[in-house]
Amino acid sequence: MTDEKKTFEHDPFVAAFPETRAFWEAAADGRLMLPVCEDCGRAHWYPRALCPLCGSEKLRWTPASGRGTVHAFSPARRAEPQYVLAYVTLDEGPTLMTNLVGAPIDAWSIGQVVQVRFQPSTEGRMMPFFGPVTG
Repeated sequence: MTDEKKTFEHDPFVAAFPETRAFWEAAADGRLMLPVCEDCGRAHWYPRALCPLCGSEKLRWTPASGRGTVHAFSPARRAEPQYVLAYVTLDEGPTLMTNLVGAPIDAWSIGQVVQVRFQPSTEGRMMPFFGPVTG
């Protein structure tokens, strides 16, 4: 990956949502990061300029464990290819909308522990998906 791609200087999504830049840069390196408020101490998702929990502007990016629990999911059986859309609640607290990967479509259950797995999207940006915990 070139330095230009890694810093997202010409990425139209990052240009439209600059508060997400640190997330995408970390994702390109296979790291999951979350914004954490320095005033209330809580992590949140989706990245924004103010803490949605207390309104503070004092935010910092913090490495996340990458582990979470399936909160809800919906298999898309009629899609080609099939996929599973899900809400995963991270161990740090926030809930992300994502896809579940790495297991058959009928193998998922609510409450299942999962681990982040980065995969490229169609435009090349690394996206966080979640799969079964291995090892």
